[in-house]
Amino acid sequence: MTSPVSRRGLLIAGGTTVVSVAAVAVGATSTSFAAAQTAARVPSLEVTRQARTGAAVVIAWNQALLEIVRTAGLQPPTIHPTRSFALLHAAIHNAVVATTGKGTPYRFAVHAPSGASPVAAAAQAGHDILAALYPAATVDLGHRLADELRALGHTPGRDAGITAGRLTARLLLDLRADDGSAAVPPPLAPGTEPSQYRPTPPANSPAVFTHWSAVRPFLIKRADRFRPEAYPDLASRRYAAAINEVQRLGQDTSGGRSEDQTEQANFWAAPIWNYWNEITQTAIGAEGNDLVRAARVFAQLNLALADAVIAFYDAKYHFRIWRPITAIRLADQDGNPATTANPSWNPLATTPADPSYPGAHSVVSQTAATLLSQEFDPRLRLAVTSDVLPGVTRRFRSLQAIADEAGLSRLYAGVHTRLDHYAGQELGHRLARSVITQPELRP
Repeated sequence: MTSPVSRRGLLIAGGTTVVSVAAVAVGATSTSFAAAQTAARVPSLEVTRQARTGAAVVIAWNQALLEIVRTAGLQPPTIHPTRSFALLHAAIHNAVVATTGKGTPYRFAVHAPSGASPVAAAAQAGHDILAALYPAATVDLGHRLADELRALGHTPGRDAGITAGRLTARLLLDLRADDGSAAVPPPLAPGTEPSQYRPTPPANSPAVFTHWSAVRPFLIKRADRFRPEAYPDLASRRYAAAINEVQRLGQDTSGGRSEDQTEQANFWAAPIWNYWNEITQTAIGAEGNDLVRAARVFAQLNLALADAVIAFYDAKYHFRIWRPITAIRLADQDGNPATTANPSWNPLATTPADPSYPGAHSVVSQTAATLLSQEFDPRLRLAVTSDVLPGVTRRFRSLQAIADEAGLSRLYAGVHTRLDHYAGQELGHRLARSVITQPELRP
């Protein structure tokens, strides 16, 4: 057994950091709570009027982050939002484990005194993570926390829960302070040969998140071990079939795309991790109000999605495959007699500023569906809504059906091929299975 050693004033034993709340002098009450009581109220914030219990507190802070990432200008352009979701839910999970004694913590354990409030701990942890990541939202977040803590009242264990939540957030932020996410993205030289990625119209913007494959993963050991198989030869039948399909179905003025396929393309156009967090909210909310389970499921999902994004950027910038708009406009250069160039071809959606292979929607959706199928009935029937098409609801009979449609929607949008979709599903499934077999975050 490894002997405990001191590191930064913490106790490290056998690779797990163990911290006692009682040993950390952070004050008996929440500074953020007191400050928020005197701060001016922001009318746009939807606040809590009654004390949240169980899963509701986890969902509330998940919704707070969804609100932030949907607000223009709040998300740093070179920091991927999935990192924020991972930090938020890892902190909430660890705070809940510390105050309930149930579950396996992520990376470190905080020991809270008996009777510490799990709801107060979760709320404080959620607040502190988001306030650190989004300083511009501090006042709104403070109001949200103040209302939640006020609704709890001065119940026994509230202050100890606040302390546990604050400590958990601080330790997690310290743990991820040097994870590579703050690096300046290096420029990517445009490709010049067939199949090589280059900026796409109309903006021809430089490639984004070129540094993200070097970010330290949360759960997996190496992002490159999940790369899909090599891209097929441009002269192959597989390549021609994939390009011809997206040329027919993904064009802005396509006559071959059905009305339902057009709706799919538009419905799934928002950031895909947002959808899966809302899907998880629905699934959790439908089965009960178990705080421990909700915290664990959200943590595992979002830590895995953060790693999935690191892994797909590793693959994208390893293969550097051109997008459909480039492949179709330059089809006379691919050496394949079965493809036909169309220099005026445009996709239905604006092409993202990164390489095509594998598809991000497919990676994230398959990761989420595989993980959530271990937690819920895989044939769970769900209704999904969209930020892009308000008032439109799409209904599904399984989590896998959601993942399949979300991935293929990008083909109908004209920004990916079926090759990208299948490679993305392969990566997502393998990564999720790797996460499931790990001992962390188990019940």
